[in-house]
Amino acid sequence: MQSNEFDGVLRVIVLLTDFGASEYVGIMKGVIHSLSPDAQIVDLTHNIPPHSVREGAWVLLKSYKHFPKNSIFVCVVDPGVGSTRDGIVVQTTNYTFIGPDNGLMYPAVRDDVVKNVSSIIIPGDSSNTFHGRDVFARMAGYLLRDQAGTMLGGFKKRLGVTLGFNLEGRKGEVVRIDHFGNIITNIPPLDKDRYQLITDDIRWELQWYHTYSYGPDTGIFLVTSSYGTVEITAKNSPATDELHLSIGERISLE
Repeated sequence: MQSNEFDGVLRVIVLLTDFGASEYVGIMKGVIHSLSPDAQIVDLTHNIPPHSVREGAWVLLKSYKHFPKNSIFVCVVDPGVGSTRDGIVVQTTNYTFIGPDNGLMYPAVRDDVVKNVSSIIIPGDSSNTFHGRDVFARMAGYLLRDQAGTMLGGFKKRLGVTLGFNLEGRKGEVVRIDHFGNIITNIPPLDKDRYQLITDDIRWELQWYHTYSYGPDTGIFLVTSSYGTVEITAKNSPATDELHLSIGERISLE
């Protein structure tokens, strides 16, 4: 039986997908366990909205540092599955990331500093619609067995697809709409209690509160999110019921 430790260092596999409550997640875990029965697998989330590479990239960027060093992240938000986009393994200073080269992993790997990027050989028996199972989960299992060379292609100079979040002064974007309907921006808070929210269609004055319970019983207001950025929220109801913003939409908070 193979161990998921290299040189005494525990290797945890962390999964991030847009698969939701489907069988696809369980199948990926089955592949990993078939190759490495002792694998320790953690679900970061499988509730990234379908095909939302941008939102998945934000969640990964703001989550990866909370995991033990040497963790292996398997990231599958992959609307281009089966196309000419590459599958890659990225080794950073502290972690390993496996997934499609579509921008999903770019902010996180750049943040932790890229050491090398390798392409993945797509096995001949792979489905054209489920690389999460046949390519990325398999690659993770082989990494735990110290047999990654069986699927690694050549080294790449850099990731092929970049992705960045728009932030210039007080102008940023919506980066996350969470399970509760909170609208999270990438804009840092200021030392004040009132803000002007401005979009192409809206100009709205909103109050900032220390936490959810201090906010008004009706209407939307602001808090500082767990990501350290400004969040638009409502008490006991989704903020999205009152304010219809989408991922990537440009906003100002002044």
